[in-house]
Amino acid sequence: MQMVDKVMTILPPREIYSEGHAGAISLLVSRLAEDNDIVVGNEIKTPALTGGKFVGLSYPPYVPYLAPLSLKYKMACLHAIFAHKPSLVEVHNKPDLAYSLARLLPVRLILHNDPQTMRGAKTPQKRLRIAQKLLVCGVSEWVVSRFKDGDASFPPDIAIQHNYLDMAALPKGKPRVNTVLFAGRVVADKGVDVFVQAWAQCRNLFPDWEAVIIGADRFGPHSPETPFLRALRKEAQKSGVTLLGYQSHEDVLNAMRQASIVVVPSRWPEPFGMTALEAMGCGAAVIASSAGALPEVVGDTAILVEPGNETALSDALKNLMNNPALRKELGHRAQLRAAHFFNLNAARHRLHELRRAAIEKREKLNRD
Repeated sequence: MQMVDKVMTILPPREIYSEGHAGAISLLVSRLAEDNDIVVGNEIKTPALTGGKFVGLSYPPYVPYLAPLSLKYKMACLHAIFAHKPSLVEVHNKPDLAYSLARLLPVRLILHNDPQTMRGAKTPQKRLRIAQKLLVCGVSEWVVSRFKDGDASFPPDIAIQHNYLDMAALPKGKPRVNTVLFAGRVVADKGVDVFVQAWAQCRNLFPDWEAVIIGADRFGPHSPETPFLRALRKEAQKSGVTLLGYQSHEDVLNAMRQASIVVVPSRWPEPFGMTALEAMGCGAAVIASSAGALPEVVGDTAILVEPGNETALSDALKNLMNNPALRKELGHRAQLRAAHFFNLNAARHRLHELRRAAIEKREKLNRD
């Protein structure tokens, strides 16, 4: 398959392309980036992630100091485009920016969240004009369905680009322990308080098991102590749940490899569910809520529960803690599913396909 000569990937402004501070999008971009790819984002003070060549954006002096951040970011991206002259630009999670840049060169928009909540894509009319001008990709069928919202007039080329795992890089050989693990942002949307409440209902029946929460309000070691986190800390102490705070991605994966059960009890509709996929790849038994794209990711390899229902989650925990054979079976099937449907090699092949498709769409628009 013919490669696209030079690709520039534009990160969302809040993403930090640096080890120990990177969010999910930065990590995914890093592992897929080709050697000659250019990754641009806000300046960083620590070494960049491997994968592509990182270029910190500088704000041109002609941009007014009091200009909105979105305008400043757009102007900085334009400055980088004129300096590096890519043949394709990939924009993550910024529909308004992608649409603006599509007037100049081929653009591919990758959506990691609900597009109906994003600037420049909140109405069907705005989403339609974006889809007509550039190639739109969503990380799940759920995201794509939210973009189309049942409208048959959208172009048929809106594509799915699933997130993925590098199975070879996952930790191996660690014995399972009697731990139920939550890993992720410690916010209400992720249902971490539901997990604490569920554990309170069943902990006395399983004295040889422990419940652990890894994460903070935000990614990175300097996350604030929010009112939600303070309240959760008190409830967790009462319920016998250990809060370990923020840990590196490597440490999280090691914890998943040792935990017997990983819970993903999200209230909000997960646009993909990377935590669930990582737990699957590590061979843990997964309990996930039925919100958003989580059923699409886990398939029949996890126990699904109603979002926000602590009793349903507690019942699922009891079921798995009482049944080591079921835990082993689910973990094995989950690992096979992750390796088959969400592997790195398939993701790279898909990336090349979609990059070519974005170029071809632009060429067709120019001819028409």
